[in-house]
Amino acid sequence: MNHPTDSSPAPPPHSANSTQSTQSTEATQQEVLQCREAYDQLRQQLGLVIVGMEPMIEQLMIGMLCRGHCILQGMPGLAKTLLISSLAKLIDMSFARIQFTPDLMPADITGGEVLEEDRTTGKRVFRFVQGPVFHHLVLADEINRTPPKSQSALLEAMEERQLTVAGTTYELPNPFFVLATQNPIEVEGTYPLPEAQLDRFLLKILVEYPERDQEIEICRRQTSAAAVEMKPVMTTDSLRSMQALARRILVADHVMEAAVDLARMTRPGDSKMPAEIAPYVQYGGGPRASLALIKAAKARALLNGRHHATTEDVCAVARPVFRHRMVLTFNAETDGVDIEALLDRLIQSVSGANVNGRV
Repeated sequence: MNHPTDSSPAPPPHSANSTQSTQSTEATQQEVLQCREAYDQLRQQLGLVIVGMEPMIEQLMIGMLCRGHCILQGMPGLAKTLLISSLAKLIDMSFARIQFTPDLMPADITGGEVLEEDRTTGKRVFRFVQGPVFHHLVLADEINRTPPKSQSALLEAMEERQLTVAGTTYELPNPFFVLATQNPIEVEGTYPLPEAQLDRFLLKILVEYPERDQEIEICRRQTSAAAVEMKPVMTTDSLRSMQALARRILVADHVMEAAVDLARMTRPGDSKMPAEIAPYVQYGGGPRASLALIKAAKARALLNGRHHATTEDVCAVARPVFRHRMVLTFNAETDGVDIEALLDRLIQSVSGANVNGRV
């Protein structure tokens, strides 16, 4: 994986140019390098079972460092489930998969109370049985196949990392992540997530088809008798330490302003929105999008071995941050304009360079 060198200089410690100069502690170079080494080990182990998918791996790790949830969208058979379950093994997290179907009930996600007899007293009592959401990493497979009543069972868990059942509140494990998958081609019998719930996801990650050489390697591995045993390369404690370190990454004022301006460019009626895209956008990202940009930029800088975030980091994470937060108009559909083309235009206006690749 290439780690380009950003032209933006690192702000000096306690600089007046830094919005985080009031922090008592900053990420040291040694801490950043240790985090980068742990990430390299993780990618190396994932490479034993996952071919390619470097951008998806980086974005998933960004989501985890930000304590955020992610949506993975891609065609069936692209190893989305294998990637997520492998991450859980390598970080030594408990893992649960929920297959979302039209008849799934909220209690199938959260768990519920069962009536049982106390053998010592002979009385009948209710006992709470935890559902699959009580794990570190929860895979919500094909989340758009279940009705909104069941989809909303994840809302409190995702936002507050707790669940309230029958008047009692239960804390969820720490760390806790929801990684949801969607199939982009099947629309019959599906229930698209409402915008309020989509906004709870930090990133929307596109899982693309592999390159020809990668697909050949996939076929070679999957048709051989060789077995790969995956062992944890980090613990949940070390992941929590990396999360705390990501919050200490510096963000200069001009980077913070670029992130906020980029979010405002997505909002109809805002003076920052370019005139040429205004007819195509119905709704844009709110303040949660600005926060997601800055958090994700910090995490990306940390994974790339830097203790300061740059405008390049902001632009690199802009697509997964805004894909699910912008609602297009009917004009966009009739003119054949998709969300990726609009994001290319917005990122180009911030970065001042041509955008050829997509994340």
